[in-house]
Amino acid sequence: MIGPLLATSLLSMLGAPTESWTPLRNGGQWVIGTALGLYFTPAVGALVASLWWAIALGIAWALLLGLGFGAWLRRVHAGHLIALTPAELRSTTYFASAIGGASEMTLIAERQGARTDLVAAAHSLRVLLVTVTIPFALQFWGVSGLDTLTLGAREVHGGGLLALAGLTLAGALLMQRLGRANPWFMGALVATMLVTLCGVTLSAIPTALSNAAQLVIGVSLGVRFTPAFVHTAPRWLASVALASFVMMLLCALFGWALSHLTGLHPATMLLGTSPGGIAEMAITAKVLQLGVPVVTAFQVCRLVAVLVLVEPVYHWRQGRTPSLP
Repeated sequence: MIGPLLATSLLSMLGAPTESWTPLRNGGQWVIGTALGLYFTPAVGALVASLWWAIALGIAWALLLGLGFGAWLRRVHAGHLIALTPAELRSTTYFASAIGGASEMTLIAERQGARTDLVAAAHSLRVLLVTVTIPFALQFWGVSGLDTLTLGAREVHGGGLLALAGLTLAGALLMQRLGRANPWFMGALVATMLVTLCGVTLSAIPTALSNAAQLVIGVSLGVRFTPAFVHTAPRWLASVALASFVMMLLCALFGWALSHLTGLHPATMLLGTSPGGIAEMAITAKVLQLGVPVVTAFQVCRLVAVLVLVEPVYHWRQGRTPSLP
């Protein structure tokens, strides 16, 4: 994932005509969602359920961190983004700082009258920095292979793989019909989780297919970094980059504290609470075997909660925050 991400983003910023084909990206998310769902055996499900309180703390932490980040961005840029009205500045900085998916936050921000280009640029840059920084940091740390609970399916079976593909395709199409976020990832993940939690073993995912899925996801992230992105308010991008590194540090400290409370390894909690995307952090956990089900559960629950709560919190905050001069 990281190789294609860096190569594509560099070529895109240099003006090369890069493009991500949506059906291919959806297929990559479909495969990764299915692969992650296979980790949720009954034993793992019981473990994750016992961590509900830690997941709730992670959600509250993400919302508070987003609020603080947004307030800081607003003060830093109040005198620079003079083309924005106070309401536009407030909504732009708030939705740019919320720890959620780039596409979902941009769509919500558009409904609230924000500058969507700034919001999209902020999320794209944050995900890039988190995706590149954290895996290398964990490798430098020397942690891997911490998972003691193994996959429910360890071998590839042709018939089982076809059945799994059919079930997850139905889940993805259902999520898409319901208008849910990340339907191809979430639909495949939920469908596979339900089957695996029932103790049914169908098939593992071929390694080559998982690698191909990571490749197309990396490309889909890299094409966001066009020449226009480079020229999008350099001061804005610099402040987002600085804040992203600070958020990673704060999340690492929070994850370290949670690891002491839960008894899980700090690396697992770091990935579970990091301000990155679900697929990117879950892939990192999968490759390094750092508590994949726990990381996935933390990231999925946070994303769902943020998508549900980000607008109500914005309206509540808007009624309490005085306008800047």
